[in-house]
Amino acid sequence: MKIFLDTANLDEIRKYNDMGLLDGITTNPSLLAKEGGDPHEAMEEITRIIKGDVSLEVVSTDYDGMMKEGKKLREYGDHVVVKCPMTGEGLRACKSLSEQGIPVNVTLVFSPNQALLAAKAGAKYVSPFIGRLDDIGHTGMDLIKEIKQIFTNYNFNTQILVASVRHPQHVIDAAKTGADVVTLPPAVLGKMLGHALTDKGLKAFLADWEKLQADNSNKT
Repeated sequence: MKIFLDTANLDEIRKYNDMGLLDGITTNPSLLAKEGGDPHEAMEEITRIIKGDVSLEVVSTDYDGMMKEGKKLREYGDHVVVKCPMTGEGLRACKSLSEQGIPVNVTLVFSPNQALLAAKAGAKYVSPFIGRLDDIGHTGMDLIKEIKQIFTNYNFNTQILVASVRHPQHVIDAAKTGADVVTLPPAVLGKMLGHALTDKGLKAFLADWEKLQADNSNKT
């Protein structure tokens, strides 16, 4: 399963990319606004750092606007994937952009029906938002299971990109379900790195080594 970082924070992107953990990046207007500064410079730098797929989102809601923006976003690099919303206009743009060789990530997916339609429109990725479904009393991971079954039944090439991930267990559940990608906030990826027993074990190893060094020093 591929891991994308869901952020526009350049320091976090560099940090986790240097660990060899990142297969790509997802961004959106809210994430870019959160970081402030010039969003165009941020997108340019992200696509320079990351060699895997980088999802950059359109802000237009009409077909012509999405097409114009999508082509402009693609100029940041051949590994840019254009994010279009799960709307009728978004699917129309998805079909046209895909036919022109520009990959599309259909975002804000909340039902199997929407995922099926996005796949038929030629999306490279569909992004189901599981955390937001959990927030309203549904089980977001059930959506991933349903999409996985549908895509497997009909051999769709569209990849399932699990979004709105709130905690590390979401990642494990997505991997067990067979999702292709999870996109994580930096905080969730940070939690995946740590474990209390790892910290305890490392502390014990270092203490034993210091004791051994001290014992040998006393013998000389």
